[in-house]
Amino acid sequence: MSENVLHIENVTMQFGGVVAVNNLTLDVGRGEIVALIGPNGAGKTTAFNCVTGVYEPTNGRVDFLGRPMVENYPQGKMEKLYQGENKGKYTQKRAPSPDKITQLGIARTFQNIRLFSALTVFENVLIAKHMRAKHNVFSAAFRLSRAEEQRMRREAMALLEEQGLDHLKDETAGSLPYGLQRRLEIARALATGPSLLLLDEPAAGMNPQETQELTGFIKQIRGEYGLSIFMIEHHMDLVMQISDRIYVLDFGRLIAQGTPGEVQNNPRVIEAYLGVADDAEN
Repeated sequence: MSENVLHIENVTMQFGGVVAVNNLTLDVGRGEIVALIGPNGAGKTTAFNCVTGVYEPTNGRVDFLGRPMVENYPQGKMEKLYQGENKGKYTQKRAPSPDKITQLGIARTFQNIRLFSALTVFENVLIAKHMRAKHNVFSAAFRLSRAEEQRMRREAMALLEEQGLDHLKDETAGSLPYGLQRRLEIARALATGPSLLLLDEPAAGMNPQETQELTGFIKQIRGEYGLSIFMIEHHMDLVMQISDRIYVLDFGRLIAQGTPGEVQNNPRVIEAYLGVADDAEN
C-alpha cells in the first residue's frame, strides 16, 4: 500500500435526522487515482465537502499528509486547550475553512462549474495563483511586490501553455465551450499547487469525445504534477479506465471497495448501482 495522502476515518455527517455519510473510512495513496461512486443521493459530494471544509463532520477525522486536518468528536466530548489565552478551557476542535484547506494543498472542482465567467481565462488562473501569495488577492494590488506579481503572471501563463489554453488567455471564461470550461476549472485548481486534487463529476455534461479527452487529460496531469486524485464520477467508462481503486457508497454507507475489476463484479454493487439482480433469482 502506498503512503496515504488522504485518510478519512469513521466520518459521519448528519443533518438533523438524516445521516448523509455514515461512518466512512477510506484512503487515497500517493500518486493514486481513487474514485468514489454510488447512486444519486448516496453521500458522495457530502463526503467531499467534509474533506474541503464546506461541512464539519458530526464525527470522525480527516488526515492529510499524515496530519489531522479535521478531528471531530462525538457530541458532548470536548478538547482541552494547553496553550494560548484560553489555556485550561475546553472547546470543540474546528475544521479549517475552505481557503485554509486550499492553502494546505487540497484543491477541488465542482459538479456545477464555478469559474469567474466574466473574467478572462488568464485572470481565472492568476487569481488561483494568489492563494500562494503572502497577501490575499484583494490586497495584492497594493501590497504584493512587483517581482512576486510578475512571477505569478509568468507561472499562470506557463500553466495555460502546459494545458493547451494559452491561445484563449484573453477570452472570457463564460464564452468557452463546455469541455474547455471544465479544463480551465481543473487548470485553475492546479494553479494553487495542490498535492491532492478532488474532482466532483468532471465528465458531467460532456459528450463522448469530450469525455475521452478528459480521461487522457486526468492521466496526464497525474503524471506531470505527481498528484493524487480523488474523484466522484457517474461515467463508468471513465472510472474503470483510470481508477487505481474504487469505493462505493449507498445511502451514506460504504458497501464495497477494491480495484475496478473487483468492484465491477461485486454483486452488492451491481444490485445497488451498476445494474439489477439476475431476474432468474426472482
